[in-house]
Amino acid sequence: MFDLISEYDTRILEAFWVTIQLTVFSAVGALILGTLVAAMRVSPVPVARALGTAYVTVFRNTPLTLIILFCSLGLYLTLGWKLAGDSITDNNYRWAIVGLSVYTGAFVCESLRSGINTVALGQSEAGRSLGFSFAQNLRYVVLPQAFRSVIAPLGSVFIALTKNSTIASAIGVAEAAYLMAEMNENEAAIIAIGAIFALGFVCLTLPAGLLFGWLAKRFEVAR
Repeated sequence: MFDLISEYDTRILEAFWVTIQLTVFSAVGALILGTLVAAMRVSPVPVARALGTAYVTVFRNTPLTLIILFCSLGLYLTLGWKLAGDSITDNNYRWAIVGLSVYTGAFVCESLRSGINTVALGQSEAGRSLGFSFAQNLRYVVLPQAFRSVIAPLGSVFIALTKNSTIASAIGVAEAAYLMAEMNENEAAIIAIGAIFALGFVCLTLPAGLLFGWLAKRFEVAR
């Protein structure tokens, strides 16, 4: 195993760096998208609620591999929707971020909606009595408390996103799983290679879990 690490050390680091980038960019996109959809799901406008429900239902029940392939093969190669000039590598990388964001956004939405439901009804009524609109009430009263209530569940969603980023290898994004598949083809050491990448993902997800656990205790809402 150590011989493999010595031989592929630079490429392993580069592959995990791509994994980290995919995770961070997709997490930001999923957080923004999930927050917007959660707002739609609790909106007083029936059409907005219906659209939010449809979004969550469709993307929570669609395999991530299918979404990633649809973004690359369907939107990019078939329809010609480009996100990065003519570079196939850059386009696939950015479409992978889009696919991961859209998929994870549905889970962020449901986690955040559960947090919204924990906010006492009197809080919203107090906001309305002050003349807040729905958007202002959500922004200043409900969402700050909701986010504090769901730090731990959101942490679980983003840890899952870190592992789900391996699906990007299906469209040729050179992240950790892509390199692992290449090493398995070239080296007769499947167990050692698996151990290297398993350890790498543990090093990524374990500190994140500890951080979100600490944040949840630090910022939990007193009831």
